[in-house]
Amino acid sequence: MAKDIKQLKVSAIRNGTVIDHIPANNLFKVINILGLDHIDNQITFGTNLESKRLGSKGIVKISDKYFVDEEINRIALAAPEAKLNIIREYHVEEKKEVIVPDQFSGIVKCVNPKCITNSEDVKPKFRVISKKEVSLKCHYCEKITDQEHMVFI
Repeated sequence: MAKDIKQLKVSAIRNGTVIDHIPANNLFKVINILGLDHIDNQITFGTNLESKRLGSKGIVKISDKYFVDEEINRIALAAPEAKLNIIREYHVEEKKEVIVPDQFSGIVKCVNPKCITNSEDVKPKFRVISKKEVSLKCHYCEKITDQEHMVFI
């Protein structure tokens, strides 16, 4: 009689955050926009992992790191279906869904080269017009930016 054997594909962390349900094609975008390539914490990531909901997904585990709201907003813009698991002593203490904000400033650059935010010292400001396939409208020039063309600052 064969037994079902479950095997961890990514090792557990003692304390920190797991970002799960990242679309596989956005994994490296999430790593980049959070600046995870510039921190000394232990980081484990996996891509093209099996997911019932997404088909394939990415996952990032960061030891001893807990994200603040602005970082969570960055995750939401790149991976709106991502989930955060807060880990303490190897147990999930809290689960958070990322929520795309209604409006925000200073995270994404306006794609319009003639926008005032690209020529003067004005912080980009956007209103979210679609949360599923994230689309943004610039507060100043009203140019629409879709998720594929977002440039994070």
